[in-house]
Amino acid sequence: MWEFTSPSRGAVTLEAMVDDIRQLADRYPRDRFRIIIGTDSQPHPGSRRVTFVTAVIVHHVGKGARYYIHREHQSHMYSLRQRMFAEAAYSLQVGGLLTERLGSLGDSWRPEVHVDVGERGATRQLIREIVAWIMANGYEAHIKPDAFAASKVADRYTKA
Repeated sequence: MWEFTSPSRGAVTLEAMVDDIRQLADRYPRDRFRIIIGTDSQPHPGSRRVTFVTAVIVHHVGKGARYYIHREHQSHMYSLRQRMFAEAAYSLQVGGLLTERLGSLGDSWRPEVHVDVGERGATRQLIREIVAWIMANGYEAHIKPDAFAASKVADRYTKA
């Protein structure tokens, strides 16, 4: 069961988050919105676990945004490659759930996925594979420095 927390809405289920997004769209039918999903992870070697945080951002273009986060813990993953693919998998899973539930709002609500990989650092060799996987699933992919959903919003909540 997917549960999310929002600074402005508190704890919500996936269905409540979708209802919240629908109400926002209904309230402003002529405005443009973006759904942005990104996941980040933080290993905790002492406890042999990894915290994964998936952020869902509803960007009301020109008028701000609200976001929801989902936090989950898994057994420690030793491979950076494994963690990066797990991050992408979480984002794709949430993207699929949202696409399915928001489908009646039209194609403009197709989520974009932000991936915490970039041209600098150890993750640069994974960019092509992960971006191709996301695009093969029908989503627009963004990497650092343009991947703020993963590298800024989700990252903020992985430390807890």
